[in-house]
Amino acid sequence: MNLDWAWIQRNLAMIGDLLVEHIILSVLPVLIALVISLPLGFLVFKTKRVANIILAFLGVIYSIPSLALFVMMPLILGTKILNPVNIVAALAIYSIALLVRSVVDGLRSVPASVKQSASAVGYGWLRRLFRVELPLAMPVIFAGLRVVTVSNIALVSVAVLIGSGALGKLFDLGFGSFFYTPIIVGLVLMLALALVADAMILLIQRGTLPWFGKRRAA
Repeated sequence: MNLDWAWIQRNLAMIGDLLVEHIILSVLPVLIALVISLPLGFLVFKTKRVANIILAFLGVIYSIPSLALFVMMPLILGTKILNPVNIVAALAIYSIALLVRSVVDGLRSVPASVKQSASAVGYGWLRRLFRVELPLAMPVIFAGLRVVTVSNIALVSVAVLIGSGALGKLFDLGFGSFFYTPIIVGLVLMLALALVADAMILLIQRGTLPWFGKRRAA
């Protein structure tokens, strides 16, 4: 196996730049998707009769191979093939497809008796949504957010096949020259990034929903 651990020290600047690029390309689509998916998921939830059809359509979108979607983006957006906007847009679409389902599933998980009780004490639909339904739906939404974030961290590397890919470039470098050090570095950094991102989302969940952890413990 062709390994050279000194290569890491010689290329720390490049590795750092690729890591930062990978974080941006992974996280930005999640933030965009979260802003879009919350209201969109609520609208889908309200369209009770066609909600399952819409969710099935979003499932079909998510089943499109990531490489195919990366290649399609320049044709749809009119951008150049190497423009990082293509990656952000494609991953935002994937993220929306998953997060909308999480929002709908979360709102569906709120017991009808709870909603009726809130209405009985004078909560209007908007106040009930933000004070009762959405907080109770958040554990499901956070679970979807964790899946989407970790998935994006992995999918960014696929973009190396169209000339981008952030940490995926380390894989391309390693496989192209049968040099395994950058491959190992890329794998370790991606794994660490996924673990850190998942832990941060979990900490945010525990900080914003302290009652959820206590309810599970009980």
